[in-house]
Amino acid sequence: MSTDRIITLHGERELVQRAGHLFVASREEFLVAAADLATWSAGVNAAFREGKRPHVLPGLTMRKLYSRRALADPEQHRRLRRIAASGIEVRISDGPLAREAIVIDRRTAILAGAPVRGVLTYTVVHAPEVVDGVRSLFRATWETATDLADCAAPPPPLTDQARHILRTLAAGHTDETGARLLGVSLRTYRRRVADLMTALGATSRFQAGLLARGLLEEEVNPAGPR
Repeated sequence: MSTDRIITLHGERELVQRAGHLFVASREEFLVAAADLATWSAGVNAAFREGKRPHVLPGLTMRKLYSRRALADPEQHRRLRRIAASGIEVRISDGPLAREAIVIDRRTAILAGAPVRGVLTYTVVHAPEVVDGVRSLFRATWETATDLADCAAPPPPLTDQARHILRTLAAGHTDETGARLLGVSLRTYRRRVADLMTALGATSRFQAGLLARGLLEEEVNPAGPR
């Protein structure tokens, strides 16, 4: 579907082919809102590569806003940190985003829609009143979002051995008891506890025990996607 002010595109390839020039033409402001890294990253990166220009130009404000889903695993967190290190501002919203969208130079909004037979649809809008509305939603959420630098990295996936150690910490067992239950030497057990505490960001055994209870409860009763 197409009008002078609204164009519907299907899939990342068509997005890059028909709207990639808009990404590359950005000079003042480039705003991205996404639940996670899956919605826009490939298409946006491809457009900038084809346009042979860096993401961040002098004078260009580039901001990326994600939901907590983008911090679902350590690899995504590392990717976000690389994005931030390139000069792009990155923040994380505690609540769900009103829309997954891109706003370019206050003149164009691109809205991500629901997949159709597994293919994402994108709506390119040039109507000033719609663009202003999308930009206002972005700015309101941005103001209350948390800078990526202040967001803790997610804990690594738990192995069976890590779960066992977490249970001994949560139960308040001594190291001697924990080592015996795990079937390892006391020295090995303490080293693994220290490694796990580092991964959890715990500064004491007591804190590690509290975190252990929370992680184990979350595995049993997951909250589900935000």
